[in-house]
Amino acid sequence: MGSELVQLAKYQNIWYGDMYIQNILKLQRNFVAQDTDLIIGSLMKTGTTWLKALLFAIVNRAHHPVAQSPLLSHHPHELVHSLEPLYGEHPSHNPNDIPSPRLFSTHLSYTSLPESMKNSKCRILYICRNPLDMLVSLYFFSINFMKKQVEDFKPPSMEEFFEDFYVGRHPCGPFFKHVVEYWKASLERPEKVLFLKYEDLKDDPTFHLKRLAKFIGVPFSPHEESEGVITQIIELCSIKTMKGLEVNKSDNKAIDKFFDKKTYFRKGEVGDWINHFTPTMVERMKKLMEEKLEGTGLSFTLLPQ
Repeated sequence: MGSELVQLAKYQNIWYGDMYIQNILKLQRNFVAQDTDLIIGSLMKTGTTWLKALLFAIVNRAHHPVAQSPLLSHHPHELVHSLEPLYGEHPSHNPNDIPSPRLFSTHLSYTSLPESMKNSKCRILYICRNPLDMLVSLYFFSINFMKKQVEDFKPPSMEEFFEDFYVGRHPCGPFFKHVVEYWKASLERPEKVLFLKYEDLKDDPTFHLKRLAKFIGVPFSPHEESEGVITQIIELCSIKTMKGLEVNKSDNKAIDKFFDKKTYFRKGEVGDWINHFTPTMVERMKKLMEEKLEGTGLSFTLLPQ
């Protein structure tokens, strides 16, 4: 491993390190799911922040009309809490003090979830993204972070980053295993797990917002649809709107005290990978996808439809 990747390993150590592992163990032992909990599952850079905004807006639309939404003054990660940091040494909130319905997110794999989460009636919304776009987004997110953490940091090339991913290294565990676990759970327990694809949300957000709202038990009424509530939520939570809000332009740290708020919003496009990977790299990734997803019935959209 070159010196650049050794430095980048320090970034991944936030997840692989003993502290993070201890957080996960505490979470698995102590978290008690409530039947009304709504949990977002995801890997990094697959649309977590976007889904947090959408979920918050949908759940709270009766109390906070779009024009008065807390999303206008708070980062989505401040409104939908990531579970792992809540079991660290200095948690921002006590999960037991959060009013119902509690909204959380986690990067844990399905098999690693606390048993109460799998056995209760709480609902899980999983979002995934094609691995090429995810990898580009993770690359720039990681590099931005490391530049501020390591003096004279020399970033690895996209090719080196690609190779690291190709052999199965990812901050939150193997990419395809993570995705397939939730995919299978959604097929076996459709009332429990809703499986969403970033590309589908981009292609037809109205359809998938209606699907999401119905899944969590707060479907849009005909009156809301005629009044344009769905469109308002889509526009509020769009990356254009989110990037333009003063609260999200700030260099102040977001949740976890590691990442600048603005770094959660880059391009939000489908197919940006075409600007970063060689044809050989793309072909290798396609073959890897075929191998890892064979027999699952799952596939990814790589370019806008």
